[in-house]
Amino acid sequence: MNIYARLAALLTHIPDSLWLLVARLGAAAVFFLSGRTKVEGLLTIKESTYTLFEYEYALPLVPPGIAAHAATYCEHLFPILLALGLFTRLGALGLMGMTATIQIFVYPDAWPTHLSWAAMLLPLIARGGGQWSLDRLLGTERSPVQMIAA
Repeated sequence: MNIYARLAALLTHIPDSLWLLVARLGAAAVFFLSGRTKVEGLLTIKESTYTLFEYEYALPLVPPGIAAHAATYCEHLFPILLALGLFTRLGALGLMGMTATIQIFVYPDAWPTHLSWAAMLLPLIARGGGQWSLDRLLGTERSPVQMIAA
């Protein structure tokens, strides 16, 4: 076997739980850090956040004040769920919805960034949080072996 084939064979043994953990933490960091720019203290929404949602992030059918609150709270809640691996699929779906909304209504030219976010979120939606998650520990998400046996 050539060197590349040996390396490829070795890399196929990276556990799913490792790349799911990396996806969870990577996606959580992107959104949580964005959420932190919108608040002061724990969760007091800044005046500049309301202005941002009124002029730059204006969404059709959603008043700016409601959008500012919803986005800010979701950018805190869903990343925490992902980091913990708790209700992982729900958190990832929520962030995927935010990503689609941003792509369609706010920054349609930023598709390379949004595609990278989707690349982290899609495996979590499809596979859940993995072995190293509270979902697995608490039994809210079964392992593939448990699903086949059921």
